[in-house]
Amino acid sequence: MARTTFSGPVVSPGGFEGDVTGSVTLPTFTVATAPSAEDLTGTIVFVSDGLAGSPTIAVSDGTDWIATDGNAISDGS
Repeated sequence: MARTTFSGPVVSPGGFEGDVTGSVTLPTFTVATAPSAEDLTGTIVFVSDGLAGSPTIAVSDGTDWIATDGNAISDGS
């Protein structure tokens, strides 16, 4: 399989196959700056204050950004 390096956002409606080697950089947001989760089902982001002020990875369920604890992201307020 050929290897390709990308810069900028990559969209793959059919999904990706294969292994990731090295690091992966996710888009970073705060709870206040996270985009609407609507229409982003399956998208993964890093939220610097998403677990009541602690950093987390979150996944869009199409309605909310769900943190690693299973709850919607929250800044703790």
